Amino acid sequence: MARLAQTAGLTDVQQEILKTVREFVDKEIIPVATELEHRDEYPQQIVDGLKELGLFGLMIPEEYGGLGESLLTYALCVEEIARGWMSVSGIINTHFIVAYMLKQHGTQEQKDYFLPRMAAGETRGAFSMSEPGLGSDVSAITSKAVKDGEEYVLNGQKMWLTNGGTSSLVAVLVRSDEGHPEGTAPHKSMTTFLVEKEPGFGEVRPGLTIPGKIDKMGYKGVDTTELIMDGLRIPANRVLGGTTGRGFYQMMDGVEVGRVNVAARGCGVAQRAFELGVSYAQQRHTFGKAIAEHQAIQFKLAEMATKVEAAHAMMVNAARKKDSGERNDLEAGMAKYLASEYCKEVVEDAFRIHGGYGFSKEYEIERLYREAPMLLIGEGTAEIQKMIIGRRLLEEYRFQG
Repeated sequence: MARLAQTAGLTDVQQEILKTVREFVDKEIIPVATELEHRDEYPQQIVDGLKELGLFGLMIPEEYGGLGESLLTYALCVEEIARGWMSVSGIINTHFIVAYMLKQHGTQEQKDYFLPRMAAGETRGAFSMSEPGLGSDVSAITSKAVKDGEEYVLNGQKMWLTNGGTSSLVAVLVRSDEGHPEGTAPHKSMTTFLVEKEPGFGEVRPGLTIPGKIDKMGYKGVDTTELIMDGLRIPANRVLGGTTGRGFYQMMDGVEVGRVNVAARGCGVAQRAFELGVSYAQQRHTFGKAIAEHQAIQFKLAEMATKVEAAHAMMVNAARKKDSGERNDLEAGMAKYLASEYCKEVVEDAFRIHGGYGFSKEYEIERLYREAPMLLIGEGTAEIQKMIIGRRLLEEYRFQG
């Protein structure tokens, strides 16, 4: 076991789960990740393996067939998976956020219907907030649901769905003005709909089209898509929680957990970059000695390791805070911000240590160099995190004058 990024106070069960996941990553993911990534191929065999390990139900309560584990256990598993290939952790993350939102906010019928299938990995989840013209400004959502008898009719276009093609359940956030008078704050007139669909591309159910995969710089293998609703009819019993107007709060709760996940991904990618850098530095020789013996390289390794350790500690703290039932938006924002920024810096330093070989597709660091930037924008940009952190700090440290 490596010295860095250890977590104190884990139970025997948590340690056993993490040991199993790390062994799976070392044996089944790292050897094939770069080849699959270069082909932009969905890692079906890896996903099947994770399904067998029960990871799709990791945080789903035992009564629904899951393992009933904590957010900390989940985040540490994500860290291990991202160390192998970040795209695989994305497949798990979006599924988990939908399962978490169902567990926290769903009606009993919705939980009974969806959670056992999700725990078994038979139903795969995706969620959708963003639209082509709005990015982080969730309050500007234009997609709309209009009540029509016992159904709602949804129209609009969504963007950046991870798992958009492979999923069979999408939690979609849209505007729903029903019961909300003119002048209602935008975030109070939004609703989350649970949309079931066939996996694949094209028209996946009447009124719902997934056009195809968006071609990306990195974060390949996992499908990222648009979603187009044109007269999509959804029954009223598929409003998450059964009541309209609660969608914004439900999604933000899910994203708060998602930010811990993105922090964990940053930790995992940074760890792998450090492993590659410290290994290569001991193999590569210049001026008659291994470059690891040059002080300039030792300084780089020292900085990289310190960043790996700091990011891991903040991520663990944010997960534990949520597990304790406390509000953790401050800690999750800080962890996501720090881990993603440090990840980018550690990856770049490992890239520099590799010299010209870092630019070659034969070396794993080239893939990490293209993957790290996604973490800077996923689940809210660094600027959004700093806004959240700043506002929360002003609440906590309000001037008493």
